[in-house]
Amino acid sequence: MQQPMNDFYSLIFARTAGYQVVRLVCLVLISVPAALQAQVDYHDSGEPWNQRADSGPDAKVPGWFYNLGITGLRVQLVKDDPKSLVVKYVFPDSPASKQIKAGDRITGADDKPFLHEHRNGYGMKVFGFHGPIAEFADALEASQGDAGKGQLPLTLRRGGENRNVVLDVGQKYGTYSATYPDKCPKSDLILAELLDYLIAHQDDEGSFGDPMHNTFAPLALLASGEARHMPAVERCVRYFCKTTEAKDRRVADLINWHYMGAAIVLSEYYLATQQAWVLPELQEVHDFLISGQYLHMSQINPMAKKTHPDDYPKGPADSHGGWGHNPGFEGYGPIAMLTGQGALAYSLMHRCGIKIDRTRHDAAYKFLKKATGANGYVWYKDEVGGAPRDWADMGRTGAAGIAYFMSPYPEPVYRERALLHSKVIGEHPQSFPDTHGSPPMGMAYTALAANIEPANFRKLMDANRGWFALAQCTDGSFYYQPNRDNAGYGSDARMTASSVVAFIFTLPKHSLAISDKK
Repeated sequence: MQQPMNDFYSLIFARTAGYQVVRLVCLVLISVPAALQAQVDYHDSGEPWNQRADSGPDAKVPGWFYNLGITGLRVQLVKDDPKSLVVKYVFPDSPASKQIKAGDRITGADDKPFLHEHRNGYGMKVFGFHGPIAEFADALEASQGDAGKGQLPLTLRRGGENRNVVLDVGQKYGTYSATYPDKCPKSDLILAELLDYLIAHQDDEGSFGDPMHNTFAPLALLASGEARHMPAVERCVRYFCKTTEAKDRRVADLINWHYMGAAIVLSEYYLATQQAWVLPELQEVHDFLISGQYLHMSQINPMAKKTHPDDYPKGPADSHGGWGHNPGFEGYGPIAMLTGQGALAYSLMHRCGIKIDRTRHDAAYKFLKKATGANGYVWYKDEVGGAPRDWADMGRTGAAGIAYFMSPYPEPVYRERALLHSKVIGEHPQSFPDTHGSPPMGMAYTALAANIEPANFRKLMDANRGWFALAQCTDGSFYYQPNRDNAGYGSDARMTASSVVAFIFTLPKHSLAISDKK
C-alpha cells in the first residue's frame, strides 16, 4: 500500500499592523516508508529536540521535549535506549524536583519496567501512543486515583545505578472518567483552570496571540456558558472587527487564516448574543472571503508559474472553489484545510442572515469532495494523494466534516459526507496529535468532526487519553507535545495547546452551533 506523503511547514506568527499574520517558513516533502515506527518524528539534525522557546515558562528548558504531565519532567526519546525516557529538565518546585535530575533515565513506572520500545517516524501502521510514553501515561493516571493515593513510583537509572523514587503527584485532579470530558470532574476542573489561563493571557487589544489562539480561545470561553467569560469574548470579537475589512490592502502573508477565524468567531458570537452591531462587521469578513475564493484563472498570481511551476493550475477546474493562504491563487494554491474552514464560514454566516451565493458554497464543497478518498480521508489539495483507503493526519478531514455537517442545504448528501468524515476519524484516531502544519489546530477540527457522531468522539478520546494526561503542566496550562510535523513550537506553545484543549473539553456542552447546539 502506498504510504501518505508528509507535507510539513513551520508556521511562525508575527505581529504586523496591529494584528497577527502567519509567515510560511518552509515547505518540505518527505516520503516515509511504512516500515518506520512512529512516536515522534525526530531527525539526525537534532529536530525536534533542539528547538527552543525564547521566552515564557519553557524558556529554561533546553529543547522541545515530551512533557510528563504534572510531574514537572521533560524527557527525550533516544535510539540507543528505546525502553527508557531520558530526563532533560526538571521544573523547580514540581513533584519531581529534588528527586530526579537531568540525565537520569526513567526505566519503569508503577513498580513495573517499561515493556515496549518507543517508535520514531511517520506512517499509518505506527501512529498512536506506544512504549514508555504510553506506559508512563497509564501509571500517572492511575496514581492520581483512589488506589494510587497520589503516589507515583518510578524506577530510574543514574550512572550505572538503579534507583526507586516515589513522586507525590497528589489527587487534586483525580482520573479521567470513562466518558471524559463529559460528566468528568477532572475535565471540569481542568477546563475551569484553562479558561482562567486564557483570559490571563489576552492582550489589551483583545487578541489571544495569533489566528489559531484567536479562533479557539474565544470559542472555548463562549462555549463555557459563563457570564464572567463574556467580556473577554467580546474584546476578541471587537479585535477581529478592528483588524478585518472588505478590501484588505495590507501586506500580510497567509492572511486568510485570520479571516477564517474572524468569520467563525463573529458568527458564533452573533448566534449566541444577537448583537446587531456584529452583522455589518461579519458582512465585511464575508466580502473579503468571497473576493479571495479562487474561481477564475484571472486570479492567479503570475509569480506562481515561476515559484511553483508544478502547482500552476492546469485548467479552470484545477483548485477551483478553494482558498489558499492568501486570496486567489499563489504558490501551491488552495488547500483543503482552509477550504473546509471557508465552507464552514459560509454555513455559519448563512445562519446569521448573511446572504451566501450557493454557487460559491458548492464550489468549496466540490473542492473538498475531490480531495476525499473512498474512506472519507481528506488529502492536502483537491486530489487524492494515495491509495483509496490510505489515511494520515485528520485535521483536514475534520474541517471538511464540520463544514458538511453545518451545511444549510436540505439535500441528504451533505449529512452523508459529514458522517463519512466523522467515521474515518473514529476508525483511525491514532494520528490525533500529529496533524498537518499546525497540529493543535488540526486536533480541534478533528474533535469537531468526531463530535458529529458520539461513538466516533468516544473512540477519539479513548485512544488519546494518554496525550491529555501527559500534556497537562504543573501550572494548570497544557503543553504542545513534539509531533511528526515539528512545527510551531515556541514561546506561546502553552497558549496554543491550552486554547485547543479548552475548546475540545467544551464540546460535550453542545453550546455552540458547531458543537451541535440544541
